[in-house]
Amino acid sequence: MKNTSRKAFTLIELMIVIVILGLLAAMVMPSLTGKGEEAKRNLVCVQMKSIYNGALDMFKINNSVYPSTEEGLEALVKNPDVEKYPNYSSSGYFKDSKLPKDSWYNQFVYINDDGSIEIISLGADRKEGGKDERSDIKMSECK
Repeated sequence: MKNTSRKAFTLIELMIVIVILGLLAAMVMPSLTGKGEEAKRNLVCVQMKSIYNGALDMFKINNSVYPSTEEGLEALVKNPDVEKYPNYSSSGYFKDSKLPKDSWYNQFVYINDDGSIEIISLGADRKEGGKDERSDIKMSECK
C-alpha cells in the first residue's frame, strides 16, 4: 500500500503565517516611516554647516566680510560687486558654480545680521514657519 499523503501547508497554517507577518509589519512600519524625513532634516543640517564652514568662510577670508543678506548665497557663485570684493575667488566658492539646494530642492535662505550668519531651509512644506516635520530648519538649531 502506498502512502498518498502530501507534505504541504494547510490553508489554516498559511493564514496564521500571513497574520503573523501582518502583525510584525504593523509594529515595524511606523518606526521606519519617520526615518526618511528625519534623515532629510539631518542632511540639511550637514549641508548648511558645510556652506558656512566652507564657502562662506573662504569668502570671508578673501574679502574680510560675509556677503550681505541682499547679496545672499548667490554672492558665492558670482561676484556681486567687483569694487567691494576685489579679492573674490576667480572661480567662485562652489564647484560647478551651482548653489546647493536642500533635501526638498529649495534654495537656502541666507541672513547676515551684522556678521551673525543664519542659514535656513523652509523644510518639507516649502513655506516659512510650520510645526514638527514641516517646520523650518535653522543652522543655529542644528546639533
